[in-house]
Amino acid sequence: MPRVVFTSNLQRHVDCAERAVAAGTVRTALAEVFAAQPRARSYVLDEHGHLRKHVTVFVDGRRVRDREGLSDEVAESSEVYVMQALTGG
Repeated sequence: MPRVVFTSNLQRHVDCAERAVAAGTVRTALAEVFAAQPRARSYVLDEHGHLRKHVTVFVDGRRVRDREGLSDEVAESSEVYVMQALTGG
């Protein structure tokens, strides 16, 4: 089963423990996590269901391309990492 991991900087703000999910896309993987941990949704997705500006998701070390539809494929052995991007100077 694919594994979804949230970085520690997100875990400081909301309960989002690592979770194995049954999913074929990033959207379905995240939906399964949010069903169990609903508060995590607003930290990751905006009101339109798109990734927030300062959130980045990687699947098997590659940044997702579809930040709106989250249609990037997730394989049975994939690792999905959700992290908050840092900005500033």
